[in-house]
Parts: sequence; C-alpha cells; structure tokens
Amino acid sequence: MFSIVSLATFALSISASSTTMSSETFSIPDQPARFAKAKEDGNTRYLDIESVYDPAFLKNKRVAVTGANRGIGLAIATELTRVGAKVVAINRSDSDDLQALNPSETVLGVDVRDDEKCEAIKDQIKGGPIDILINNAGYFYEPLETIDSLNFPEQIKTIDICAMGPLRVTASLLHGGLLKEGSKVIMITSQGGSVGWRFVQNPNGHDYGHHMSKAAANMMAVLLAQEVKSKGIMVGVFHPGFNKTGMTAKYKDIWEVEGAVDPSVGAKRILFEAGRLSLESTGKFINCEDGLEIPW
Repeated sequence: MFSIVSLATFALSISASSTTMSSETFSIPDQPARFAKAKEDGNTRYLDIESVYDPAFLKNKRVAVTGANRGIGLAIATELTRVGAKVVAINRSDSDDLQALNPSETVLGVDVRDDEKCEAIKDQIKGGPIDILINNAGYFYEPLETIDSLNFPEQIKTIDICAMGPLRVTASLLHGGLLKEGSKVIMITSQGGSVGWRFVQNPNGHDYGHHMSKAAANMMAVLLAQEVKSKGIMVGVFHPGFNKTGMTAKYKDIWEVEGAVDPSVGAKRILFEAGRLSLESTGKFINCEDGLEIPW
C-alpha cells in the first residue's frame, strides 16, 4: 500500500513534471487558437499534410479498418486502396462506396458490442496476418447531455462501442495470431478523452457519455500498449483531428473557424502518424492535426 508520504511525493513529482512540459511537445487545447496559430506560423505539417506524407510504407500492407463503410473509415479505406495497401474491412454493414474499392477482404455483421461476433473475426479473416489494425468504428450521441438531460443507457452504449469495442476486436486478432511482431494497432479516440483539456474545451461541463467513453478508450489503449509491447506490437492512441463527416455535421457552423478538413485529408493525417508510430512512442496520445501529444 502507498503511504500518505509516498502519495504526496508522487503528487508533487507529477505537479513538477507538468510545469516543465515543453509547449512544443504538447498540442494546444483551444481548437480555434490552435488553428489560428498554425496559420500564423505557416505550419505546413498542420495546414498541408501532403508536404510530409509519404505513403510508400503502406504498399502491399494488409490493413484492417473497422467502420470502413462510411465517414473517416471509408476515407481511410479509400486512401489505402489508392496507395496500394490491401484493405480488410470489418463492418457491421456494407456500403456501395466501400465495395467500389474492391477490398481484399470484407467481414460483415460485426457489432463491436457483441463478444461472440467480435471473437469470431479472427476466423473470418483468411488472408493471413494484419500489418496495421485501425480501430475506427465509433458512436456519437448527438443531443446535448446536461445534468438535467442525462441518458444513462446512451452513456453505457457509447462506452461499450468506443472503449470496449476496439478492445474486443484487437483481442480477437491477437487470439488468432493475426497481430505479430512489428504490427501496429491504431485506436481512433478523441481529444474529448483528455481530462485536462475539459477545463478549456468544456468550461460548462455537459456531454457526459461522449467524454467518458473517450477517456475510457484512452485508458484501454495505454494498458494494451503496455501489455503487448513485449511482443513487439505498437499501439497508437490518436485524435484524428476535426473532420467534416456526418458525425460532426452538428458542428458545421464552426467547421471553418476550427480548421475542420475533408475526410480525405484526415485519413492522410492518421496514416502519416501510423507510419511514425514506434515502440518508443507506443501508448502516447497524439493529435493527428499537428503530430503533438495531448495530455491525459
């Protein structure tokens, strides 16, 4: 057990380390200010991902993507196809847009809340090991949630899909021997999972289920990163950036001021960071907009 003294010492060490964090290491919590600074600084990494993005590492790689039938997942699958990767789509349902890409494999009927269906994924993938698994499938409850409009069933559903779902899928591939040394697992979470950033981004609170689910997803991803590191498997914890998708359409009036981008750009940002992921950076919480860390 920790003594009171040891806990106090630990707290002081955390406080001291937080005061010495380099502003160049961590991203900015204020989204409009972050975008404005990128424009002021002429930050090409932020403003033009093509200036740094080299997809050559993806050619002939087997990349599994959950939720690849629409939104940012479809954009990722589209970009992977364009650069010569072999897409393994893992979805609850299909779409014409996805099938137009002619993915190498498609696993359908996967509800990431269902233990048995997720565990069965390993038996439905026939083409061999996966080089990169991108856990993208998610859920967003649109109504504003305040203390007077709490929806507990929706909160549980959101946590189940966004935090437990990626763990179920990843566990299945691990159990099936489909993730081997050198493989990468990408967890698409959100800056909304940063507890520290709530003081800036949610000064009035609200939206309990969404933020709790992302914080839970982040914790899951770090624990997984620690467990599989000895196997040579890397885990990326990524905020994908602000993308103009159906899921963010409720915020379209602030898309421009906050620097929201087309999903095709967001996909390249994610894949660029996937390429940078290493055993040294495994488990870190990265903002795909600027490549900087987000504090927990």
